[in-house]
Amino acid sequence: MRRSEFFRAVETEFPGRGSSLISDLVLTELGGRTATEALDQGVATRDVWLALCVEADVPVTRRHGAGRLEPRRR
Repeated sequence: MRRSEFFRAVETEFPGRGSSLISDLVLTELGGRTATEALDQGVATRDVWLALCVEADVPVTRRHGAGRLEPRRR
């Protein structure tokens, strides 16, 4: 998962409050760090996304492939 996909997934799942969630919500699965701290420390974006989903009770059906754009049509 690319960073751009991560941020797109956050805004899609948590419209209007995504930026505050990634900077304020402590993720127990990531050792008590916020998503921003974890990303800055080199944790894989996919791991941060999944930890955020667990902490925020996002249904499993909305976790996979989140943040991806539809493929370009030729």
